[in-house]
Amino acid sequence: MKKSSKTRQNPALQTGSDHNLRRAVITGISAITPVGHSVSETWEALKAGISGAARITLLDASPYPCQIGCELKDFHPEQYIPHKKIRHMAISSQLAVIAAGQAIDDAGLDLETMDRDRIGVIIGTAGGSTVGEVEQATHQLLSERSRKLSPFQILRFWPNMPAFFIAERYNFRGYNNTIVTACASGSQAIGDAARMIQYGKAEVILAGGTEHLVSETTLAGFTAMRALSTSWNNEPEKAMRPFDANRDGFIPAAGSAVLIIEDFEHARARDAHIYAEVLGSGVSNDAYNMIIPDPEGDGAALAIHRALEDANVAIDEIDYINAHGTSTPLGDLSETKAIKSVFGNRAYDIPISSTKSMIGHLMGASGAVEAVVCIMTMIEGIIHPTINLDTPDPDCDLDYVPNEALEMKVNVVLSNSFGLGGQNACLILGRL
Repeated sequence: MKKSSKTRQNPALQTGSDHNLRRAVITGISAITPVGHSVSETWEALKAGISGAARITLLDASPYPCQIGCELKDFHPEQYIPHKKIRHMAISSQLAVIAAGQAIDDAGLDLETMDRDRIGVIIGTAGGSTVGEVEQATHQLLSERSRKLSPFQILRFWPNMPAFFIAERYNFRGYNNTIVTACASGSQAIGDAARMIQYGKAEVILAGGTEHLVSETTLAGFTAMRALSTSWNNEPEKAMRPFDANRDGFIPAAGSAVLIIEDFEHARARDAHIYAEVLGSGVSNDAYNMIIPDPEGDGAALAIHRALEDANVAIDEIDYINAHGTSTPLGDLSETKAIKSVFGNRAYDIPISSTKSMIGHLMGASGAVEAVVCIMTMIEGIIHPTINLDTPDPDCDLDYVPNEALEMKVNVVLSNSFGLGGQNACLILGRL
């Protein structure tokens, strides 16, 4: 493991420029990913550079150029949710409910003593399980079993159901919302939750993302878009290679992460453990193309600028950047240009790594998982590597922490999420 010689003093952290805003802190975290069913399992795998990629088992992928993905391994939702309830829930809802339970336990929330009218839920997703559920229903409608379509099938389609099922399970009657901004959804959900806390609209919000888009339609559609990796079917662990000259696209993944975003005074009153503070967030749209990112990265740079301004953080206070880093030729280059545009020469001094190099692309859940990763980075002072960065793209010439973790004190992090439809969302998190 490499060690950085760089040391920094903890900056004076203050959320935003409005001194009257409440502080939004993170008191609980969870993660269900292709490399682990918990935060600890996921984090240990990431530090070690372990890939969760493998041949797809959930369907016959042989007709498609991309036959690999990052599925969940040996994960059994019935261990956490009653079978009768599972029948009503799409897998994305199941994952979100399980992740929410992990986060609640981690935060030590005593729900029996709390005002559940002041506890909200905001979940981000690109589509949840919509694609797979529509496929299943369509197959049934085209068969002689069409009358056996579940009365719950329509609701299983809708992306707002993960947030509902979390609220229903715990009787949370506070602010409830679903963010559907493609790959930016998870990060935007966390940023929006922090804003609700800052303005006193809730005391606690469960925020995060969930996704399960491993399906035939996903493979066929993204193949037509030329977004998927097709060169590594026989070596799946090498497929995700952000910023590498030989990158050729991403692979689909499944997972969920939920964070407990809490009013600082509320957390302090119950003597909660505080992981980090949501210092700021920024959102923008490329307004360029529904598929292709702005080649100059202007929209992404705008979101980063807005996050820095919201957090009242200077560019020299950012210690680490968790990249969107999807392993697509255009996306990685656009993000590199955006970082250079915002940080200038300092961009070359900031370590950057891509979590997706190991867990694939969780779409709307990516930003939530990556926020958890940023928190663990600050806690342990370890920056996980970007794996498979063997032949650096000369146009992507920043420090992407290739293949080996880096030890370094980290106080303030930037997490980037840039999605289809030009959706951009960035978070800035800080140690307390």
